[in-house]
Amino acid sequence: MLASTGREEATMATADHWEALRFDTLGVRRLYDILALRQAVFVVEQDCPYLDCDGLDEAAWHVFCRRGETLLAYQRCLPPGTPYPESSIGRIIVPEAARGRGLGRELVRRGIAFNREQWPGQGIRIGAQARLTAFYESLGFTVDGGSYDEDGIDHIHMTLPAESR
Repeated sequence: MLASTGREEATMATADHWEALRFDTLGVRRLYDILALRQAVFVVEQDCPYLDCDGLDEAAWHVFCRRGETLLAYQRCLPPGTPYPESSIGRIIVPEAARGRGLGRELVRRGIAFNREQWPGQGIRIGAQARLTAFYESLGFTVDGGSYDEDGIDHIHMTLPAESR
């Protein structure tokens, strides 16, 4: 076995690491980091006081990217019937310091792939912020209905059809 030069550890600490975990396997530290990020962006940055803990986290798979201990991107993937008939992705978030690197697009792509693997034959429904409609359309989602207000922010339902076999 070769002796470590320390470079391996440094490289590993700077590499992006993607995970998908169930609620009961997140651990206290990861859960705290996720909830803190969701609060920082959805409540503070977007000036939108709302109850983030909505009872859906326990049913979700939590898909996220971290570099070392820093959370770079997060979303939750929900099974069909929670809250929509289709599977769903939501709480899609990249902290301000990590934006502009394509992480949001990669995050949603991974969420789509994860949902299709977990729940084959299911479409995906999202409640997107209306200002992000073009972003989600570029990933294959289509608008499904009119806009609606959710906690003071315009949203729109969008769907991605199930993959054809």
